[in-house]
Amino acid sequence: MKAKVHVTLKRGVLDPQGKAIGHALQSLGFDGVDDVRQGKFIELDLAETDRAAAQKAVESMCQKLLANTVIEDYRIELAD
Repeated sequence: MKAKVHVTLKRGVLDPQGKAIGHALQSLGFDGVDDVRQGKFIELDLAETDRAAAQKAVESMCQKLLANTVIEDYRIELAD
C-alpha cells in the first residue's frame, strides 16, 4: 500500500519560503498569485494491506516524526 502525506504550515503561521516564492513568481511576470504556501510531500511504501491499520500507522508517523503538529497540518492519502 502507498501512503502520500502532504504537510503544510497551519494558517496564521508565517511562511517565509512561501513569501519568497511568491515574490520570485511576481518578478518573473506571473501576476495574479495572491498567496503562496509551501510544504513538503512524503511518499511511503507500506507492507500493511489493511487500510485501517495503514491509516493508523501513518497517523502515528505524522504525530511522532513527519509533521510538527504545533505549527503544521498534514493530510494522508492511501492507495492500494
